[in-house]
Amino acid sequence: MSIAGTIDRPTTHDPKKQDPTMQRTSPEPFGSSAPVRHTSGATESRQNRNLEMQLIPEALARAHMNDRLREAESQRRAVHLLAARRMQRRAERASRRARRALAMAVMQ
Repeated sequence: MSIAGTIDRPTTHDPKKQDPTMQRTSPEPFGSSAPVRHTSGATESRQNRNLEMQLIPEALARAHMNDRLREAESQRRAVHLLAARRMQRRAERASRRARRALAMAVMQ
């Protein structure tokens, strides 16, 4: 009889110490009937915890990607703001030159 154990319930070779929920109930060959398992709230909780543990790297990667996207967006806004300020200063200089040229033309 070869029943695979789990992390919570490892397989043992001593029949007295084996978990009764892991035992087959009928004398049919293995694979022809599903093993009878009694799930309790604790088992479901462990399974949920195991699933959550398996999903942690994915959640961390998603959080890291969101942080990087926010950082990139912030940098884009900063670059856009710097370019706008640069263009504003250039426009102000052009405006002063135009006023000066107009004043010079009026004075002559």
